[in-house]
Amino acid sequence: MRAMQLERMVDLGNENEPLRLVDTEKPVPGPGELLIAVRTCGVCHTELDEIEGRTPPPRLPVIPGHEVVGTVAGSGPATSRFRDGDRVGVGWIHGSDGSEYENLSPAFRATGRDANGGYAEYMTVGEDYAYPIPETFSDIEAAPLLCAGGVGYRALSLTGIRNGEPLGLTGFGGSGHLVLQLAKHLFPDSGVFVFARSEKERAFAVELGADWAGDTEDRPPGALQAIIDTTPAWRPVLAALEQLRPGGRLVINAIRKEAGDAGLMGGIRYEDHLWHEKEIKTVANVTHRDIAEFLPIAADVPLFVETETYRLEEANRALVELKAGHVRGAKVLVI
Repeated sequence: MRAMQLERMVDLGNENEPLRLVDTEKPVPGPGELLIAVRTCGVCHTELDEIEGRTPPPRLPVIPGHEVVGTVAGSGPATSRFRDGDRVGVGWIHGSDGSEYENLSPAFRATGRDANGGYAEYMTVGEDYAYPIPETFSDIEAAPLLCAGGVGYRALSLTGIRNGEPLGLTGFGGSGHLVLQLAKHLFPDSGVFVFARSEKERAFAVELGADWAGDTEDRPPGALQAIIDTTPAWRPVLAALEQLRPGGRLVINAIRKEAGDAGLMGGIRYEDHLWHEKEIKTVANVTHRDIAEFLPIAADVPLFVETETYRLEEANRALVELKAGHVRGAKVLVI
């Protein structure tokens, strides 16, 4: 089978071909596993963290990709949930202990990092970590829902907001544009305020129903109860803490932060950034329940999924463009 394979850590600021197109053996499903013929796979910022070594794979080579949509093409012994031909999705969680906090468990394994992922024609996964894809969505539309959507749903849940309380979103890429629509559906009386560097991203946010959109350090019309940060940088963290109400919560939805502006955190001021019982909470991975709960809600909205498509062999171009910040919605490989 064809696959785009990561064989070494690189700095994407200096290297524009981190992955190599290879012809490798088609995987064989083990007990409890499905073989999936991959149709599409989303391109996520976490892949940049893997490639650049912020969350490195435990071994190389590895096939990245964890926003996977495909059809069941076979199954190992002791499987019963799906039949051949069923359309399924796979997210960041490839397997864990099945507990309530499986995202925090030492047993957690990530798709495309700890196990081969969806930048390939085939992959395997345990049947408990595959999800039926609602008919509402095409293969291309469904791919970003498996991570940008699923982890965005978890981040929104962790804000603890109630209907009518204002929400901020810092960064407006693959996850942000889905969370905005989700928040409008679940909390119809809550204003949603978007902070983004790009004027195009701000205009896109307004198109999708944002009540206000400004630059990272602009002031919204009022203080916010919660803010979800999906950026790779530290400056937005400081800016977001200043925008919170007393008792407000900042939820950081990132696997890792880049080190480029980490020194700015030395300028944190207790009275401006932390006082009045403000909270900081992080999103760590995702559980299979998050994805299973989220997909039917996404279909009920239904979410509009903005995508830009690439062929499998164009994965390097998609990654470099994502690193450069050229984003409107989500990038998807069509296998």
